[in-house]
Formats: sequence, structure tokens, C-alpha cells
Amino acid sequence: MTRTDTAWQNAELAQTFLEGVRGGIPLASEQINLMLKIISLALPKVETFLDLGCGDGVLGRAILAKYPHAKGVFLDFSETMLAAAKSKLGNSQNAEFISQDFGIKDWVNVVKRQEGFDLIVSGFAIHHQTDERKKEIYQEIFDLLKPGGLFLNLEHIQSPSQWVETVFCEVFIDSLYEFHQRNRSGKTREEIAQEYYHRPDKVANILAPLEVQCQWLREIGFINVDCYFKVLEIALFGGMKASI
Repeated sequence: MTRTDTAWQNAELAQTFLEGVRGGIPLASEQINLMLKIISLALPKVETFLDLGCGDGVLGRAILAKYPHAKGVFLDFSETMLAAAKSKLGNSQNAEFISQDFGIKDWVNVVKRQEGFDLIVSGFAIHHQTDERKKEIYQEIFDLLKPGGLFLNLEHIQSPSQWVETVFCEVFIDSLYEFHQRNRSGKTREEIAQEYYHRPDKVANILAPLEVQCQWLREIGFINVDCYFKVLEIALFGGMKASI
């Protein structure tokens, strides 16, 4: 299958997302707050973490803000995204930035740590891979975790029907419109809707049902697998690697 996610290596597309979409994701702050709450309940401490497909590093930055002594690895194959992550993290000595394509299996050799990671997070990234590759990535993540480690995936998932997908699109467009109003972009809701429906990155989405992905995690060996948050096509799900 020909890969479509390489569209995100386009600097203009990446910048458009960062400036015009990222801040408009519905309930974004609630998602991150819940992510941090789950981490605090699952892990006695966070010494090492990986932000996989980090974008501008929003998830990893939130983790470092709560766990300032943790060592974080930020990985993405978009130089524009990595540059944004570096800029927003400043001169943090606890952040390592890696330009790497996790769609290719060799990525694990670049980030592999002898002791493994306490925590691996990913935000709106894995859904660009085929279902076969998604399952492989989940296994690779499992292998990279320490015993007792936690994986959380904040992800774009497949709607169960066309009607539910339509509802999600309308909710997302409303949220984008509110975001643009706050930033006084001057765009009408209709203009934002047209941009949303005809966005160039849409072809890169390969969405999978939430229940199917949770089952993949269970089959791999993750425990405490669940969807911890869901609003239509946005879900925070994951699980833990059992302690030895």
C-alpha cells in the first residue's frame, strides 16, 4: 500500500496545522489533564518517557511540566513539527529530539533504552499508518516499555456510522470556528468548514475502530486496557505492561 502520511513532511501543511487547527481541537485541555491524572495514578514516578509522533510536543511538554526531572524523547518525521517542539521547550536539558519515521520498523533501534521507558504517549499520529502497521507499532511500544510502564494514545478513531462522522465534523468545525474567533482570523464558519472538508491531509487518515484497537492491545499483552476519554472520533485509550 502506498503511504499517504508523508504529506505531513510538507512544511506548509505542518505549519497550517500548528497555527490553524491544533488549538481548535475540541476539549483539548480536558484530554491533557486527564492524561496527566492517569499517569499520576498508574506510575509512582516518571523518569523516562517517549512522545511518539510528537508534533509540536504538546503532550510531552505537559508531562515535563508535571515531572520536570523526567527525561523525554520527542520523535517525529516532520522537521517543521520538531522545530516547533524545540522552540516551545526552549533549552530544556531533559528533552531529546529525534527526526525519525516510526512508520518504518527500524525506528525502535534509534530510541531503544536498555532500561526501557516508564511512559509512552502518542497524539494524533498512529492513525496515519495501515492497520497492519498500527498493530506492529503497538507491539513495538509494548517492547519498549519497562515492566509496569504505561502507554496512552490520544487518537483520531473511526466513527461507527456516516451519521456519527457527520456529527463529529460539525462539532470539530464549531470548535475550529471558536478558535479562529478568539484569534481574530476573520474567517467565517463556512470558510473554515470548506477548509476542513477539503484539507490536503485528509487522505493521510487511515482510521480504525476504537474497540478493535483496544483488542489489539489486549492480544499483545497490555493490561488495564480501556478508553479513558472519548468524544466522537477523539479517544484517549491505552494500557499498561504488567510488572514482573
